[in-house]
Amino acid sequence: METHNETLSTDFILLGLFPGMRHVSALVSVILLIYTIAFTGDATLILLIWVDPCLHTSVYFLLSQLSLIDLAFISSTVPIMAVSFFSGKRKISLVGCGAPIFFTLALGIAECLLLTLMAFDRYVAICHPLKYPTILSYQFSQKMVLGSWVGGALASLVHTACTMPFPLCGSRELHHFCEVKAILKLSCEDISAYEKGVLVTGIIVVFVPVSLILSSYTLIFLVVLQMSSPEGRNQALVNCFSHLTVVPFCYGPAMLIYMRPGSSNTPIWNQALFLFDTILTRMLNPLVYSLRNKEVLGALRKTRKLKPKTVVNYSKAQSTR
Repeated sequence: METHNETLSTDFILLGLFPGMRHVSALVSVILLIYTIAFTGDATLILLIWVDPCLHTSVYFLLSQLSLIDLAFISSTVPIMAVSFFSGKRKISLVGCGAPIFFTLALGIAECLLLTLMAFDRYVAICHPLKYPTILSYQFSQKMVLGSWVGGALASLVHTACTMPFPLCGSRELHHFCEVKAILKLSCEDISAYEKGVLVTGIIVVFVPVSLILSSYTLIFLVVLQMSSPEGRNQALVNCFSHLTVVPFCYGPAMLIYMRPGSSNTPIWNQALFLFDTILTRMLNPLVYSLRNKEVLGALRKTRKLKPKTVVNYSKAQSTR
């Protein structure tokens, strides 16, 4: 009777992380640890950029928005997964499943667009340094970021609205988080036309930005090779290293999940890629951008130095009373 009710229900059933795997609790503990590190790293980076006036520039504004996307991205999936695991409740409503689909798609597309803008920022800074303040003003950066957020939200809204109304058959079991490919696999209708639409969106959102990023860095490396100063050449490469490190981690899993033929037939592989993209990449981004960035490390040192002084001044004020 319970199985029959689950089948007739409009709720989805989350099978959890890698069904049949031993020691899932240890995996969940590791994921929560990674989530804590990622949350702390992104929040710290956002706070430093917001507090330190030296970091109120276009490049750091774009970096703060990337950290904000990472923070929202990982927070839209891990808490739901943790609640489902620790509470033992596997059911999730249609709306409860549609919400993370919308947010993950919106944030993922916004991140793809933002990484492209960051590559353009590096191109202007290195290839046209004298024109950088006029081309990439703070106001223009704000407009670019707003365009990324709006573009991601609109594209996600279209795909979420098209995916969720499909009639579904079977037990409504999802092998991992609520995700477009997992939902489409349960559909009773012919979804070949919609899958072509997903492919076209993937080309626009993934291949076009990747092509623009590669074009930007090709021009950057051509300019760097012509630099006579080894120090200037090394500084230019260091400025590009962080962004070049992050790009493959963000685009790689998305391309394998959404643009690989027959990817809907490999749920375990998709779950591993989704976990990597959703959780591990979000931890790596703030570490890559902060550990190799002198300005961010300098801002962190300044905040540490200011804190003891505040305590000393407060204690002196108390003693004079």
